This record gives sequence, structure tokens and C-alpha cells, in this order.
Amino acid sequence: MIYFVGAGSGAPDLITVRGQRLLRTADVIIYAGSLVNPALLEERKSDSRVYNSAKMTLEEVLAVMKQADREDKMIVRLHTGDPCIYGAVREQMDALDEMEIAYESCPGVSSFCGAAAALNLEYTLPDVSQSVIITRAAGRTPVPDRESIASFSAHQATMVVFLSAGLLKELSAQLIAGGYSADTPAAIVYKATWPEEKTVICTVGTLEWEARKHGIEKTALIIIGDAVTHSRYQRSLLYHPAFSTEFRDAEA
Repeated sequence: MIYFVGAGSGAPDLITVRGQRLLRTADVIIYAGSLVNPALLEERKSDSRVYNSAKMTLEEVLAVMKQADREDKMIVRLHTGDPCIYGAVREQMDALDEMEIAYESCPGVSSFCGAAAALNLEYTLPDVSQSVIITRAAGRTPVPDRESIASFSAHQATMVVFLSAGLLKELSAQLIAGGYSADTPAAIVYKATWPEEKTVICTVGTLEWEARKHGIEKTALIIIGDAVTHSRYQRSLLYHPAFSTEFRDAEA
């Protein structure tokens, strides 16, 4: 059996209890290189085999999985954050389906959640934004034209941009072209929940300058929108005394 496990956003104690249990009992571990905190591997079985997928192709990863499955070994494919976001897991699963090898998924804490925690941020503030767009800028890997940064910017929702810390000049231009003003609040969160975490509050127009000032070139999330500065939001109705719910009547 193969388990796709989310390692969490960085801090080793942010892996789920289930993920930790699977990791401790795995015979074979294939982990996502520098994106996964190596401290997570300290509690593995002494005789487990460990592979760093940063140095492997998809075909090599699949070959390890196939051989380990033939040996009736329990395999953990350890991905950063939650595997469902930019984890390149579907191509692995499709290949395993073809080989008739069983697998399951164990979710993890995504870095976009870790970034919010680093900033004590709520992405969805009443009257500010009730939607979160998770996307990435086009670089060496393209994105569909219908999902361009500029087209998403028209919504004025909270936007979380992955894998784009090296493209901030282009990102700022696309955000402004799509509808955000240059003074729209923004944040750069470097290695959320890792010991070396950095957070920078800035604006859409100063993203590139602030990243260069703080020496951030990669491994950072970019957050765009008024939710960053949590100003001008309305009180939630959920706990308002004048609002009835299934569990509580409104006060007169």
C-alpha cells in the first residue's frame, strides 16, 4: 500500500496525527526534498529506506514504488503541505492505477494555511472578501490563459499566489493590469512555520522591492487583498446577538 501524506507547511509538529503514524511505520519513504522538513524523518524506523524525490524523475519514483509494493512494503510518499495543491500527485496516482497498486491520501496543513497563521490572518472577512483564489504566475510552467493573474484580479477577492517569488515584477504588473491598485495591501511569507520564517507586509506595487530588500527569492507565498490589513470589515453575523441560528434565538 502507498500512502500520499501531507507533511504540513514546515514545522514538524504540524503534520497530522495520522500522517505521523504512517511515517513512523513506513518501510519505504519517498519525500519531496528541501520542501519537507528533514526533522520529520527522525522518527522513522531504523531500517526504513529513504529516497529524496528532488533528485528523481517521475519514472524513478514509480519504479521505487513498484518494487517496494512487490516486496509487500508499506510506502509513504511524503509531499509538502497538502498533496492536493501543486503536489503533482494525480500523475502518480494514474500510473499506480495502471499498475493496479493500491494507494490512499492523508491530508496535510497547506502552506497557505501556515502563512495565514504566521500573519494571524483571516482570508474571508465580511464585506471585504468571501473568496480565496489560490493560483500561481506563469513561468517555466505555463498556466491556462483563462486563469491568468490579470483575469483573476478582476474579482478583487483575496488571492494567494504560490511558486512566484522570483516573478514579482511581472506579478505586480499583472495584478495592477487586472484591477488591483498599486497600493492594495499585500504580504510576502517566506517559509511559513519554519524556524527561518519571514513575513513582510507591503503593497502590490512594492512586492519586488520588499522581497529584494529582505533577501527573499523563492519558497514564499504572496497574499494579495484588503484582508491582509484586516481593515474596514464588518462584524460577522454568526455571533451577533440580533442574528438567529439553529442553536440560538436572536435577542429582542
